[in-house]
Amino acid sequence: MSNKNSTSQSLSSLAWQRLKKNKLSMFGLILIFVFVIIAVLGFLITPDSTPDANEQILEISKKPPGFSVQMLMMKKNEETHHVNFISKMLYGQISDYRAIPLSEYRFEGSDVVYKEFTNGKNHLTFEKRVNMADVVYALEQNTTPENRYGTREIEFHELGKDSRTQKTIIELQNEIIKNNIVTKKYMLGTDLAGRDLLSRLMIGTRVSFAVGFISVFISLLIGVLMGALAGYYRGKLDNIIIWVINVVWSIPTLLLVIAITLALGKGFWQVFVAVGLTMWVEVARVIRGQVMSIREKEFVEAARALGFSDFRIIVKQILPNVMGPVIVISAANFASAILIEAGLSFLGIGAQPPTASWGEMINAHRGFIIGNSPYLAILPGIAIMLMVLSFVLLGNGLRDALDTKLKDSAMI
Repeated sequence: MSNKNSTSQSLSSLAWQRLKKNKLSMFGLILIFVFVIIAVLGFLITPDSTPDANEQILEISKKPPGFSVQMLMMKKNEETHHVNFISKMLYGQISDYRAIPLSEYRFEGSDVVYKEFTNGKNHLTFEKRVNMADVVYALEQNTTPENRYGTREIEFHELGKDSRTQKTIIELQNEIIKNNIVTKKYMLGTDLAGRDLLSRLMIGTRVSFAVGFISVFISLLIGVLMGALAGYYRGKLDNIIIWVINVVWSIPTLLLVIAITLALGKGFWQVFVAVGLTMWVEVARVIRGQVMSIREKEFVEAARALGFSDFRIIVKQILPNVMGPVIVISAANFASAILIEAGLSFLGIGAQPPTASWGEMINAHRGFIIGNSPYLAILPGIAIMLMVLSFVLLGNGLRDALDTKLKDSAMI
């Protein structure tokens, strides 16, 4: 006996209800949502908002999670970098300061005297001093002509301004203590180059998502087109497309990706094309089979009888009825694309440094797995595992939710 509430609902609503009952799939969907938020906001939420999260401070390399240190933020002698909200979110912002890790500091007259932090061995460091004005302001150096004594006088002016801002020594000291002496905490520690590992992992999320999304889009664009043409027209066209599919299918995926990458060159954008061009064959095979079964249905025959063009029949009548399996395949291909990108970056032919890629991070720190800093390679591996697992769980849930037989049984 049919349930009126169930029968009145659309198939998409029923699929969503079935998906919500699958706890593992919803867990995967929540993980994907979190990854998407991190990838979209990007440099707005990373502790290191410099381009590629690439602020290198070699004095604090390979520090453990939770490490904190005082920094002297010295103004760079260059123009201030101003970027808008969108530009910072997408590309980051060049820092106007040079960060110097400190073990201790004090003020002497108009100078800041400090010792740099070097692995905690303070007795091996030497004291350095810098004028307080050089810490606070971006200065330019002007050399005056020789005076009567045969020497040159050097004057410093604030960069881009006609005269230097006048402040007392006490005011400069207070401003440095308030704005230029900061304590930085690295939640996940630092990598081999002294970069914030958490920031690198967060920006690596964007790389993996971009590769997965664009690669799946390319595979759908080619696979749906080839599969629909082969399934609808059949005959010689079908034979040619099947032959191309079989040839591409017979080549190992990673080998084909490496060959395409070497042909197009190493780089971030080349990975998109290389991965997308190897993933379309499975989509084409599924679309071909689905189109061949649907093209003989009554509603397709009715569309032909009404004089609709083949293009309209394929786009309006057939493809909307075969999107279920395509969605499931896309979720699986997304996970595969992430793994392939990580593998290519690990081999050095994917995203190139300083781009933050999880595979490249594992490759750069693989030697520390059996050393005293295994987290440098383990944390990017966990990030890859979580993202791939989330798409696999979602794909399994979508497969069950979009299963026609299961929906039909749920309505009885």
